[in-house]
Amino acid sequence: MVGRARLGRRFGWLWAAYAVSAYGSGLGFGALPMIAVLVLHAGPAEVSALSAVGPAVGALVALPLAPWVEFRPKRPVMIAMDLARFAAMATIPLAYAFGLLGFVQLLLVSVVVAAAKIAFGAASGAYLKALVRPQDLLVANARFESTNWSSIAVGPPLGGAAIGLFGPVATVVADALSYLLSALGIAAIGGREDVPRPAGPGGAGGVVGPVGVGEGGVRAGTGREGPLRAGAVLDGWRHIMGDRVLRALYLNTALVSGLIMATEPVLAVLLLRHLDFAPWQYGLAFAAPCLGGLVGSRLARRVVARHGRDRVFRTVGTLRAVWLIGLVFVRPGVVGLITVIAVELAIIVNMSLFTPVLATYRLERTPQHLVARTLTAWSIGQQASIAVCTALGGLLAGATGPRTALAVAGLLILATPLLLPRRDRTTPRDEPEPAGSHA
Repeated sequence: MVGRARLGRRFGWLWAAYAVSAYGSGLGFGALPMIAVLVLHAGPAEVSALSAVGPAVGALVALPLAPWVEFRPKRPVMIAMDLARFAAMATIPLAYAFGLLGFVQLLLVSVVVAAAKIAFGAASGAYLKALVRPQDLLVANARFESTNWSSIAVGPPLGGAAIGLFGPVATVVADALSYLLSALGIAAIGGREDVPRPAGPGGAGGVVGPVGVGEGGVRAGTGREGPLRAGAVLDGWRHIMGDRVLRALYLNTALVSGLIMATEPVLAVLLLRHLDFAPWQYGLAFAAPCLGGLVGSRLARRVVARHGRDRVFRTVGTLRAVWLIGLVFVRPGVVGLITVIAVELAIIVNMSLFTPVLATYRLERTPQHLVARTLTAWSIGQQASIAVCTALGGLLAGATGPRTALAVAGLLILATPLLLPRRDRTTPRDEPEPAGSHA
C-alpha cells in the first residue's frame, strides 16, 4: 500500500492557490464559446476560430517570455500572470454591461489568457521541482491533477445554473476573481528561491541564490553570467528533441490534445444548437465524467509502483485515444446525454492517470536551468496543435456539419498510439534522475 505523503506548508499554499484558480476556471468552463454562441450568435467557424486563434497567438506571445521566466524568481512571475488573467477576464462583464461586447474582444481576451497560462505553467513547474523532493513529484502532480478534474466535475453544473440565474457572463466574473485569489495565495507562500543562471560557454547552468522574493523586485546574486544567448528561447525544444522518450511523448501528447480539444467547439454547436441541449445539460455532459479524473489521478502512484512507468505510457496512452469516435453517435435527449458522459468518462479516466506520470517524468528528465523553457516549449507545441486542429475542425464542420468533423477527429486519433515511446531502457524505474536536474 502506498502511504500518503506530507509535502509541507508551502506546497499546501501552492495547492490551495491552484485549487481556487481551478475551481474558478471550472465554473467558467467553455464560457467564451458559450458567450459567442448565446450572446453573439456565432456559428461553428467563428466558435472554432475563437478556440484556435487565441491559443495560437497566445503561444507566440509567450515564446519570448520563456528565458525571462527561467532566470527569475518564479513566485512573482506566477502572481503577475494571475493578475494579467484577472484583468483580461474582467473586461468581458464590463463590456457586456455597457452593450459593447464583441467577437474581437473575446479573441483578445483569449490571447492574453493563453499567453499568461503558458508563462504561469512554466514558472509553476520549475517552482514545484525546487519545492518538493524528487520522490514526491508524482504525488504532487497527482494532487494537482485530481484537483483539476474535481473542479471540472463541480464547476460546469454550477456554472450552467449561474448562467441561467444571473446571465451569460456570471461565470466569467467568478473565473476572473479566482485568478485574483490565486495571486494572493501564491503571495502568502513566502520563503526564498534559488534562481538558475544562464548556461555558460560549456552549456552548464547553475543557480543564483538564495534570492529574496516579495521584496518588490529581483535581487541579483553572485555568479550570474551575461545576457542570454539569442537562441535561448529554442533550448526547450532542443532538450525535448534530444531525448528519445520525451520527443515521442511530446509528439503524441500534442496530437492527442489537439484532436480532443478540436471536438470541444464543434460539440458545443452540435449540442446547444442542433440537438437543443440546455446549458445545464451541456455542463453536466462534461462535468459528470470528470469524477473519473479523481479515480485516475489517485491511482497514478499505485499503478506506476505496480506496473512501471513504461507500461503506463504504452497501455494507458493507447486507451486514452480509442474512445473519441463515440461522440459521432450522440443523439437528442437522455440517450445522447448518456453517450457523451460515457465517452468523456472513458477518456478522462485514462487521461488523468497518464498526465501526472508524464508531468513527473518530464520534470525528472529536465535540468533545473531548462525547466521553464522546456515546459514553455511543451505548452506552445500543444497549443499550436490545438489551434491547427481546432481551426481545421471548424472549417470542416462549417462545410460538412459537426458530425463529420467529430468522425474525422475520432478516426485520426486512433493512429496516435503509434507515436508512443517503446520501452525506455535508459531510465529504469529505480534509476536516480539525471545529473544536474536539481539546483
